[in-house]
Amino acid sequence: MQPGCVFTRETGRAIASAGAALLLSAAIAGCGGHGAGASAITAGTLPSASGASGCGHDEASGSVQYTLTVSGHRRLVIVHVPAGYTGKRKLALVLNLHGSESTASAQEKFSGMDATADADDFIVAYPQAVIPDGTGYDWNIPGEPMVNGKFPPASAPSDVAFLTALVGDLAGQYCVDLSRVYATGVSGGGRMASQLACDASSVFAAVAPVAGLRYPSPCPASRPVPVIAFHGTADPIDPFNGNGLGYWTYSVPTAAHRWADHDHCAATPQTFAGRGYRLTSYSGCAGGTQVELYAITGEGHEWPGGPAMPSVITSALGPQSNAVSANALMWAFFVAHPLN
Repeated sequence: MQPGCVFTRETGRAIASAGAALLLSAAIAGCGGHGAGASAITAGTLPSASGASGCGHDEASGSVQYTLTVSGHRRLVIVHVPAGYTGKRKLALVLNLHGSESTASAQEKFSGMDATADADDFIVAYPQAVIPDGTGYDWNIPGEPMVNGKFPPASAPSDVAFLTALVGDLAGQYCVDLSRVYATGVSGGGRMASQLACDASSVFAAVAPVAGLRYPSPCPASRPVPVIAFHGTADPIDPFNGNGLGYWTYSVPTAAHRWADHDHCAATPQTFAGRGYRLTSYSGCAGGTQVELYAITGEGHEWPGGPAMPSVITSALGPQSNAVSANALMWAFFVAHPLN
């Protein structure tokens, strides 16, 4: 994977403040090629879901860029189908959401999840937000300001509606197990995944925010929701202890605790100290759910176990860490938590 291929506004602001705006622009321009684990992309139009199952359609494996129209807005999504897909067996689906001022293509490269999907046999989709911002797009997170301090424009479409509709459209094209649909994302995408856990809990079986765990209020989730989260303790963009920008006030442990309350977990979590990380795990939750938080010691605003980034980026965003693989851990968590 090419280094430095994902840049949110938070990232850009930090790098610019470090006097490296030109290097940032150059790094963004360098993301046009395909990195390791990202297949060549072909284009197409995703048909609207008719209620029919996509099972039996022998779609080619690899990455395909689709467009679809939801609520009058043309949307883009990259879908990666694992190697050996035949359409004869239902597979899990993971939506992987990019950060603020980023794109679907950047997130595909940054997270390296195509390789995980190929190895573990699931479909991963990278949707793209639609609110223009800098070099990319921002998600419309209800009631929350964007990274520029402004609230989404009144004309912005609902991304909760888009992402839930996307699941139905993909299930009409591919052989998707609707009891195993999950959401993850980084930074602003992590906050959006947190929102899906509240607003679309009947669709998404579990969520895995990376550098973006929140507990939205109100949270109208109709059931306990399994949550696994990853966050660097040295994150200078979305600080682990809170006290950040307008969308980032309380700490990450507070967010995890609020989810544990929602899921009626035991009040006192178990903690496990590993090499380079600390796991806080809430058990005894309703419906067999769990809430887990991996605090990555000394890591910055990164995807744990993700690709190496150049020093000009890590000097602004904080160090990277391979103490855990977010992809491997969240997939194991997803497997353990289908929608009942």
